[in-house]
Amino acid sequence: MSGPPPLETPDGRYLVVRGRLWRRTNPALPEADRVALVAALMDARRAVGAALRTGDEDALRSARSAVDAAKVALGERGPVWWSDGAPDQNRRMANRSTYADWFATLDKHDALRPKKGEEHAPRKR
Repeated sequence: MSGPPPLETPDGRYLVVRGRLWRRTNPALPEADRVALVAALMDARRAVGAALRTGDEDALRSARSAVDAAKVALGERGPVWWSDGAPDQNRRMANRSTYADWFATLDKHDALRPKKGEEHAPRKR
């Protein structure tokens, strides 16, 4: 069973998960490039898990570097993909950002919507 899609800021730059802004993938990326980069990101995340399970610090560094490289290439980290001079607000709380007025108009249920697949998962602390 899938839940509602993640909440998106009006300008499409961020997803809002549990009230926090997360930069979206650059929408100008060609679909084939996006698919390949997401596959590389998932491979790198699996490599992080494997390195953590085996305790291999060199493999862990390499895998985390690959995760970062994929996220930068997707536009989720690194230089922003928009050109209007607006600052990056990645990982900021929406209610403490330039989106605060918009965020305040949302229903609390929508504003704190979990990521897909986390609808019933306990929050890690």
